[in-house]
Amino acid sequence: MWGIINDAGWPIWPLIFTSVIGLAIILERFFSLRDNIIIPKDLMSNLETQLKNGVIKKEELEKIGEDSLAGLMMTAVIKNQGKSLEILNDTIVKTGDAISHRLEKNLHILAMISTVAPLLGLFGTIVGMVELFSSFTSTGHDVEMFARGISVALYNTAGGIVVAIPAMISHRYFRAKIDEQIQTMEEHADHVVDLINGRK
Repeated sequence: MWGIINDAGWPIWPLIFTSVIGLAIILERFFSLRDNIIIPKDLMSNLETQLKNGVIKKEELEKIGEDSLAGLMMTAVIKNQGKSLEILNDTIVKTGDAISHRLEKNLHILAMISTVAPLLGLFGTIVGMVELFSSFTSTGHDVEMFARGISVALYNTAGGIVVAIPAMISHRYFRAKIDEQIQTMEEHADHVVDLINGRK
């Protein structure tokens, strides 16, 4: 591994730096966006039971909102119990937007890495090509410098692609997962609206 880094030259270091940041974000979001954390399986069954048994106490409501982001949306709806359907729907939309913003934490950095990494790789390629052409002199060419230039160019080109592809795939995967989770939360919130209005 160190041999590859050495052959790739100094332009590879920005790519290594961005790859470490990208990997950290991917791992953090992978564990943070697990469904059982965002939308606990027993959330709706417990809420439905409590709502059918009467008004939920303020302390219990606060705890539900603190336990998960889905719980936060449900409690936002319940706190507006008795208000018009328009206000309840508006609450769902606004809370969903706020939750979506929290779930998308650092995803913009992942998107940026997927765009910037190939450019950094291209920069390394240019540096390698400069070294390659510098190997030619009036008396011939320096074979070692020529080979060095090719190594720098190729390793950085490959490095940019290797860093960009996982970042791009992960970004799109997480965005799709977040959209799915928000949609599920909104469906649950609509069910809570029906419960507090006595329609189910």
